[in-house]
Amino acid sequence: MATTDNSEITTTDPKGPNLPIPDPIYSDIPGTWAYDTMSRRVNEEILQRTYDDNKDVWENNSEFEPILRRFNELRNDLQNASTTKLKLPLQSHLLSISSDNNSNVAACSSSKGSSSSSRLTEWNEWNDILQPFIQKNDTWLTAPWMVTEFYVYRRLLIDVIKYWDEYEYDETFDGDGDVIFNPGYLYDPFQDQKYTGLVSSVASAENVLGKVNNIDKEGSASDDGIKLATSIALWGNKMDLSLWPADASSATKDIFSSILDKAQEGLLNDDSELLVQHCLKLHSNGGGIVDIIVDNAGFELITDLILGQYLIDSGIATTVRYQLKSHPTFVSDALEKDLLQHINYYAELGDDDLEGDDNDNESENLLYPNCKKSGLKWKQYIKEGQWICKENNFWNQAYPMWKMTEPLRTEMKTNCNLAFVKGDANYRRLLGDCNWEFDTKFQDVVGCYFPCPVCALRTLKAEIGCGIPIEETNRASKLDENWQTNGRFGVIQFGTGAESK
Repeated sequence: MATTDNSEITTTDPKGPNLPIPDPIYSDIPGTWAYDTMSRRVNEEILQRTYDDNKDVWENNSEFEPILRRFNELRNDLQNASTTKLKLPLQSHLLSISSDNNSNVAACSSSKGSSSSSRLTEWNEWNDILQPFIQKNDTWLTAPWMVTEFYVYRRLLIDVIKYWDEYEYDETFDGDGDVIFNPGYLYDPFQDQKYTGLVSSVASAENVLGKVNNIDKEGSASDDGIKLATSIALWGNKMDLSLWPADASSATKDIFSSILDKAQEGLLNDDSELLVQHCLKLHSNGGGIVDIIVDNAGFELITDLILGQYLIDSGIATTVRYQLKSHPTFVSDALEKDLLQHINYYAELGDDDLEGDDNDNESENLLYPNCKKSGLKWKQYIKEGQWICKENNFWNQAYPMWKMTEPLRTEMKTNCNLAFVKGDANYRRLLGDCNWEFDTKFQDVVGCYFPCPVCALRTLKAEIGCGIPIEETNRASKLDENWQTNGRFGVIQFGTGAESK
């Protein structure tokens, strides 16, 4: 087994947790979830499924041949993860920044964002993340797990797809080569999975929305309403497309109600009372600005929209801002385009002939009246500015959240009254993906540094955590030997934010 030099790890951070920061999780210990993920699961399951979803396009269109070749090269790197050294992703999309005297390069500058300062800033941030491990000749397994897992998707987008490059040089470019169209420009290799997750969400969402739509009168907030909406958003995270791919045949099956019925049994920490107090305070003050830091598309994103609907309808929030990834990553993580697609799909249920029979429109509408009603409501929220979509590169990066970049940090500190942080990957970043003792207080690890009051909603899918009493970890381990990684258990954790320091 490779040994890991942890000398680069800082034991404290003035902007971070109140406590000394333990070592991060690495992927070089056989038998751990991190090792299995980076040595096998990413390549054999996630990238294999990515290939399967895109096979028809990549195999049957000659212009995709370079993308398929580069994709296989990335997979080869991962097949040899224990020996393949990390390197910086290509920066071809930045060439036009210094292209004043190069007509070939200038021809590429029409790429959306290819010459923008934001792309350069992002590349420099990734350089900052990766350089310590590149300089040490770290491999995919000896660098911190969080870094390498995000790095997979970074390589896929930059080196393989070349996502931001509308044009690129042909691969024989020697300084005077031709510029050719890049079919990977703004190409989302995970779109099929995300759309299938959306289609399969409707039956489960119909029953859930029936509960939410009837729990409180418009403009009123209650303990039960807040707890229900929060529980729905929490357990929606169980439906992670990177672990459980969606199946379109399940579109008419409600597979979520049974999960929700067992919610209390699965909770290892429940700060719902603290969250309720904070939400009722916002309500009494006329409503606040609430951010939802989104994780997955598909059914989980629908549950985030349900949470946002309750926050607006109850008067807890005047504005809900959805914090979204700026480009495809982690298979199912949601972009602004995905959120808008989900809203439109629900709003248009029954409007189009989805099965080729115009006579079915009315019956379909009757099958999912709550979905239709909410979809139309969500469109109105967007139109009136009550819901706002905000993409940010930070959500795609491997920084711990106490290294939140500007101006995002100041914006959240100044203008956010509560942030819901969704999902396992976001939670790992809250903890810096470090090996905290499970019973370490959430307030001391996260609540003390986060720029605003924060509520983490996470089902466990990695061997990491905090704020969980010892008796609860003992209970979970007796019930299920895979309790840390299979999404059966979850936490609702509340922190006051940095103002308490």
